[in-house]
Amino acid sequence: MFHLVRESRDSNALQALVRLLDADLNERYGVVQAQYDQFNSLANVEAAVVALDGDLAVGCGCFKRFDADTAEIKRMFVRPEYRGTGVAKMLLDELETWASEAGYSRAILETGIKNPEAIRFYTKSGYLRIDNFRQYAGMVNSLCMAKTLAES
Repeated sequence: MFHLVRESRDSNALQALVRLLDADLNERYGVVQAQYDQFNSLANVEAAVVALDGDLAVGCGCFKRFDADTAEIKRMFVRPEYRGTGVAKMLLDELETWASEAGYSRAILETGIKNPEAIRFYTKSGYLRIDNFRQYAGMVNSLCMAKTLAES
């Protein structure tokens, strides 16, 4: 049985999962990923959630402020051997709940075009494609999405 822990951006478990995420992205995108690394810092992250299977950190996700009404979902990752188990849904649901509790009414995110499983997951979770925002405008490997959050 999985359980979720709300963490800070300095959490060792979060840091370890983010390293796995970065390795996965570098494998998918190669040198192109270097363009995105500057946007993936945890420095501005307000909130992080880690999914645990016993003591093993198996997934993570974060959000940060985009504007007064909008949280940007960041650094979503589930270890490959735990994909398809519902961990990603648990993480995203918790991030959306936390963002709503923090006063945000909308969530946005960016994922890559070489992440078809993520695109399917976010679509299934109610996210709709939007124009690429801010730093992702004009970036052909990016796909941006948004969702209105339920009030908590």
